[in-house]
Amino acid sequence: MESFFDGLSLADTHQILIRNIISLRVSEDLFNDLSDNPEDWLVAQRYETGAKPHNHISKAPVIDRPFEEAEWFAAIGFPFKSWTASRYSDGSFGVWYGVDTVETSVYETVHHWRSRLLRDAGFEQMVIAGDRESITGDRRIYGVRCDAALVDLRPQVSVYPALIDPESYHFTQPIGARLKTEGHPGLITLSARCDGGVFAVLNPDVLSNPKIQSYLTYRLTRQGVQVSNGPCTQQGANDAWMCVP
Repeated sequence: MESFFDGLSLADTHQILIRNIISLRVSEDLFNDLSDNPEDWLVAQRYETGAKPHNHISKAPVIDRPFEEAEWFAAIGFPFKSWTASRYSDGSFGVWYGVDTVETSVYETVHHWRSRLLRDAGFEQMVIAGDRESITGDRRIYGVRCDAALVDLRPQVSVYPALIDPESYHFTQPIGARLKTEGHPGLITLSARCDGGVFAVLNPDVLSNPKIQSYLTYRLTRQGVQVSNGPCTQQGANDAWMCVP
């Protein structure tokens, strides 16, 4: 592993990164089914805000949430592997992942949506078995400015293919831990899902100016995941902007 770091270079990065997250297209009031009085909703919202951990009140959650969650869950002694673990973290610290294009974000998030949410909950198997025709989920696309000198791992991929292993993170998590310990703001690597670039940011201070760019809808069918710019319709694949097998 020591030789891996020999000769690494920095990429002076000043660009908009794409962040693709789960989000409803239309916000729902979580308390309007408890009372018909809007004043009661406001009271409930104040109590909810007061009960949140102090580090979950960021004004830019699309930037800060991965770091907030890692800090919060680090205090919990889970008897199993931390669910906040990722390619460059064992879950003990937060990593913000962005990509170069919306297409790259789709390939990356479709994989995690299927493997870490639908499959774990048994929903994917229901669709495969024909018990359900489809499962849908809404996404929100942000553009976030990044200004940092990032460690560039892209030239290393041909020598160390474990950097983009589609399943195992055993090689990459120690890399992220060392860069975090040494105070590096982040890294650039290649996507394990497609021909695209991935940015793993370790310091939220190098991110700024998040803006909503668009919304997507994912629809899992037996043929794969159909990705639409608008809400999915009965036309299915005919409406799809992308299809991921």
